This record gives sequence, C-alpha cells and structure tokens, in this order.
Amino acid sequence: MSGGGEEEGVSLEFTPTWVVAAICTVIVAISLAAERILHYGGKFLKARDQKPLYEALQKIKEELMLLGFISLLLTVTQKGITKICVPAAFMRHMLPCSLNDAAEHKSHFQTLKGRRLLSGAGEQHSQPNPGFCASKNKVPLLSEEALHHLHIFIFVLAVVHVAFSVLTVFFGGARIRQWKHWEDSIAKQNYETDRVLKPKVTHVHQHDFIRGRFAGLGKDSAIVGWLLSFFKQFYGSVTKSDYVTLRLGFIMTHCRSNPKFNFHKYMIRALEDDFKQVVGISWYLWLFVVIFLLLNINGWHTYFWIAFIPFILLLAVGTKLEHVITQLAHEVAEKHAAIEGDLVVQPSDDHFWFHKPRFVLFLIHFILFQNAFEIAFFFWIWVTYGFDSCIMGQVKYIIPRLVIGVFIQVLCSYSTLPLYAIVTQMGTHYKRAIFNEHLQKNIVGWAQKAKKRKGLKADGHGSSQESANTGIQLGSIFPKASASGDSSSVP
Repeated sequence: MSGGGEEEGVSLEFTPTWVVAAICTVIVAISLAAERILHYGGKFLKARDQKPLYEALQKIKEELMLLGFISLLLTVTQKGITKICVPAAFMRHMLPCSLNDAAEHKSHFQTLKGRRLLSGAGEQHSQPNPGFCASKNKVPLLSEEALHHLHIFIFVLAVVHVAFSVLTVFFGGARIRQWKHWEDSIAKQNYETDRVLKPKVTHVHQHDFIRGRFAGLGKDSAIVGWLLSFFKQFYGSVTKSDYVTLRLGFIMTHCRSNPKFNFHKYMIRALEDDFKQVVGISWYLWLFVVIFLLLNINGWHTYFWIAFIPFILLLAVGTKLEHVITQLAHEVAEKHAAIEGDLVVQPSDDHFWFHKPRFVLFLIHFILFQNAFEIAFFFWIWVTYGFDSCIMGQVKYIIPRLVIGVFIQVLCSYSTLPLYAIVTQMGTHYKRAIFNEHLQKNIVGWAQKAKKRKGLKADGHGSSQESANTGIQLGSIFPKASASGDSSSVP
C-alpha cells in the first residue's frame, strides 16, 4: 500500500475492523447529536409558542432526512479522514480477510494498475504522483473507496430496517385485524338484554380459557407450563377464548363504566403508536452495529454466530408472552371453583420482565433491527464485493443465516407481534392510545395550560390549587398511563 493510486483503493475487505468501527462511531455520534439538537430545539420553540420557527425547524428536519444527513457528513469529512496517516504495522491486525487474501488482492490490483499504465502510455498522467501518506512512508487510515462503501452500507441498513419493520407491522396488523369479527360478535351479544340481565354462574374449570391454559399437563409443573408456552407460539397463539377473556379483564380494570368499549380498535391504535418507535434506529442499535463491525475478524465467523441472537430472543419473547396468558389463567383457577358473572382476569405488571410491559417492545425493536442488519449486510457484501468475497464466508455459514432471517421475519409477523399487541395490554396501566388522537392533543394542551397557570400566583390560591390538582391527574395519565382514580372512566 505504498503507491498513491493503490492507497486510494484499499477496500473494507482489507481494512482493520477497529478502523471501520471507529469511523462508524464518529459518523453516527455526530448524526445523533445533530438530531437531538434539532429535537430539543423544536421542543423549546413549541414551549415558547414560536409556531413559525417551530414549523421552519420541522421543515429543516424533513430536508435533512430527504438529503440524508449521513451522506452530507461523509462528503464533508471524506477528504479529512483519508488524509489521516498511520504506520503500516497498525493496519495488519483485526482484518476481515486474511493476509493471504490481501496479498492476492494486492497482486490483482497491481496487475490492473499495470494494464492502465500501459494503455495510457504517453499521456500526461502515465506517471502517477506518490500518495499523500506514501510520501511519509505511511498508509491512510481509511481509503476513499472504503469510506464510500461504508456510506453505502449505512444507507442500505437504514432502508432495509424500515422496510422490514413496515412489512412486520403490515402482516402482523393483518393478523390482528382478523380478530375484529370476535369484537363484533361480542358487541352483538351485548345488545341481547336477556343475556345481560340473566343471572350467571361461571364454573371456572369448565371455562374454555381455563381449560386451554390451566388444565392438563402444565397444571402442576412450572417446567411443563413453560414448554407448553414455548410450543404454543407456533400454532394458535391467540384463540377466541383468550381474546374474549383478556378483553374483559382490560375493560373491567380500566374502563368499567364503558362495557361496550371497542378493545380491538384501541389495540390497533396502540400498535400504530408503538410502530413509531420500532421504525426508528436508536443509539443502542447503532452501538450493536459498531460492536459487530469491530468483531467481524477473519476466522471468527461473527456474522454467523450473531444471527442466533435475534433468533433466541424472539423465541424467548414469544414464550414469555404466552406464559403471561397462562399465569392469568392460573391466578383465577387456583382461587375460584365457581364465580358469579363472567370470568375476569386481573392485569398486572408483575407478570412481565422487570415489571415493565414496554421492555417487550424494546426486545422486538432490537430483534427486528438485528435481523434487518443481517440481511442488509449479506446483500451489501454480495453486491459490493461478490458472492465469493472473503467476508461472505463459506456457503455452510451463509445458508443458515438466510434461513434464520426468513424464519424470524415470518414468526415475528405471524405470532410475536400479535401476541405483543394483546398481552401487553395486561399491564397495570393503560396506554394513551385509549384516547383518540384529537382528544389526546386537547388533554395535553389542557395540561400544559394548567402548568402555566400554576406558576402564576397572581390569580390567587384557589386557582393555583385547582391547577395543581389538574396537573397531578393528567400527569398520572400520560407519563405513567395510570389506571387509577377517575382516569379509568374517561373512555
């Protein structure tokens, strides 16, 4: 890598992984910092009622997204990065491809360069000038070609992640919409007054929900119960008896005064709200990318072993969600033999990991991103360097990766996402999607005005006390999505 033209053409195949990871970290950090500055700037302007400036800032954000801030950043920093020179010894460790592959690549490169020199003999540029780093007996930290390829990879990763997220939510949402006829049948039954007014006694152990989730092999064995939950995610993950029982448990806990509450429509709205988070790429996901790029060392087969992370996590999430339904059934079946009225389960955060239902969304977000990363990395290597590239690896490592990727996408769309949509409603608190979008905006605006009035003591102690009470009630609804107090009767 001593010639000027040669040092310009070293690809990512022969660039140390620590260099690629470091450059990617810098690029992503600057991009995220710029996005946060714009975000908090928008919040500041909105809080000061600077609507024209706020709208202008939103337009700037849209333009940056359209143009691609990372593309702009790479273009600006390209010359600076390629002018960073380091001793050649630093570039011989942690390579994605072996030194033998690098030697073959160098020989091939020199052959091509010799042909170009012969074909261009007699021209002005037939004798190339030594490169910037070569003149110092050093090599560039990252070539322009490698930086360009890194730029393409980041762009491809973002596009594939968004595309896979959209596909997952689309097919998962289609699956959830199949449950609408269950909601319609329940609404139709509610119009039959004789069924509503007639006294009813439910024999718990004869109930379809209990028979499907409590009776049988898993009744007295926790291990068998977990195993049944594991296999349940692959077939009939949510049955009609599950839907009817969980729906009733939610309504009796959070909106008892509205028994005709449309649980299905609320669930769809909540899923759409969560999709806004899933489609984004947070800093911790970029951190995973950096770690992978760092560990993608020749002989380690990192790209193969890392494919099992989303696979294992997806199975664990599906098993846990199924087990939450089983736990709800056990709680009722172990306490009652017969009850007056319908069977009602009690939602609680205690059934979820770390007592946080939203932690499941974090895991699904990570699973979808890492699966998109695996697929994006495969096709990027294929298109950029060819199927026989040393980074691509052997076929015995490639096929399982692709099979796992397809399996994750199908299972997450068909089973895990629908399970998440209904089971995470069994937490202690409800989500703000329980209100429609127009009502959400009105309540948030009311809360903000109440906080402003709270700070104006000139209005007297009475109005200040009223604003404080209003702020407390609304604060319990939106930040924590509390189900306590009068908030449950709002719908």
